[in-house]
Amino acid sequence: MSTSVVIGGTAGLGRFVAGRHAGRGDTVVIAGRDAAKAGEVAREMGPTVTGIAVDLARPHTIAESLRTVERVDRLVITAAFQKPSTLTDFDIDEAVIAVTTKLVGYTEAIRVLRDRFGPSASVVVFGGLAKERPYPGSTVITTFNSAITGLIKTLALELAPHRINALHPALVGDSPRWAGADLGHMTARTPIGRLITMDEVADAVDFLLDNGAMNAHDLFVDGGVLAQ
Repeated sequence: MSTSVVIGGTAGLGRFVAGRHAGRGDTVVIAGRDAAKAGEVAREMGPTVTGIAVDLARPHTIAESLRTVERVDRLVITAAFQKPSTLTDFDIDEAVIAVTTKLVGYTEAIRVLRDRFGPSASVVVFGGLAKERPYPGSTVITTFNSAITGLIKTLALELAPHRINALHPALVGDSPRWAGADLGHMTARTPIGRLITMDEVADAVDFLLDNGAMNAHDLFVDGGVLAQ
């Protein structure tokens, strides 16, 4: 039986991916900043799921937080601190949390867990379409999602023969984050005539995790937005 570890697995896309893996019988460890919430979500998903607290913004605590994880066959990291910020309203403290979470935190979590990787273990880390499509307020978000590309290229060499890839989704129409929002302007910009779905993002995660030829790649799940 495979063990999937999803850091950022208590909400949004991470929770959806974790639920899919649990639904097919995998042992799943979900991690989020709040221990109580992680435990609650794990109980909702079923007996093969365990919830733990991991705060990627506090990288010195990550090793201790992950000490109970004994084996990793699939590692997915979706956690992020993403608050739009322009130069005018730039918040240094928030920027430090965001960059620490996405770059230092991701790297430290992978470092801690690498000795527990199973023979065919692989890693997927999340970026975002702001890497290629900046917008007003995306200064920090665009920067750290761009840096994800450099991270996976270097770690692909250090983790070899294990693989690591990055997934960059566009706005996900059925994500709880956007419930009730008017997203018509985004739909109009998407060549497929609709926004991408959580199912399609989870399909892409599985592809990157399971296809043995995919390594050090950025995969954009965007419905063709970048073609324009």
